[in-house]
Amino acid sequence: MSKRIEIERVMQARLGAAAPAASGPEAETLRRFRTFVSTALVRGASPRPVLEGLRPNERRVMALLACWADVASELAGPDRSAVSDALRPLLEHFRFAIRTTGQTRKTSGPPRATRRAISSAIDRIADLYFAIEVDSGEILDANPSAGAALGVARDALLGVEFNAFVPADAQGPWWTSLDSLAEGQEQHVFAATMQDREGRRIRLEVSATRHLRTTNRVVALVIARLDNKVEALIDARPTC
Repeated sequence: MSKRIEIERVMQARLGAAAPAASGPEAETLRRFRTFVSTALVRGASPRPVLEGLRPNERRVMALLACWADVASELAGPDRSAVSDALRPLLEHFRFAIRTTGQTRKTSGPPRATRRAISSAIDRIADLYFAIEVDSGEILDANPSAGAALGVARDALLGVEFNAFVPADAQGPWWTSLDSLAEGQEQHVFAATMQDREGRRIRLEVSATRHLRTTNRVVALVIARLDNKVEALIDARPTC
């Protein structure tokens, strides 16, 4: 716990635009997790985490906490394995508490994970896949390929505005597409650009499809394929 500031600095670098806001509810959840871990390690037993008043997205919060635990273990130096082993059961304890506390619990039955916005089948495709709420631009779901391309754990993208990973001068095509879907167009195909956590640009061929959820929110199901045409031309240039 003595390296809290250093842990947060490394987390910020690893998560980039997906890092939690300093004053947001996710930062408060991280603070309560740190308190929970400190108390558990001092007492030698795990108290029940205090989560009242919070409504965390389980998948995103657990991705953030896993990142925190990884960084804390790495910064422990020669005690890395011991710290990792000590934090692993505490992460699972905290996950269970999130599922069974307040608004995150289902009305009946055993605790369940948060329902996916899109089918888990998209986890197996190589293309980037996002579910984006058209009004807010919030990323509701994504697949591992999207996380890998952006350099961030997939679940850490949830709840983040998609334009946090789009250069300011390249946001026009995205908003044009989302607006057209909001107005009733079923599909929109366009060329677009995103950027990874370190600011490197990624050129994409994008297809966005309109989907109406049971909550009457319009969601853009976005499949994006890396545009390798320019790279192929560069690779084919003479080297002399």
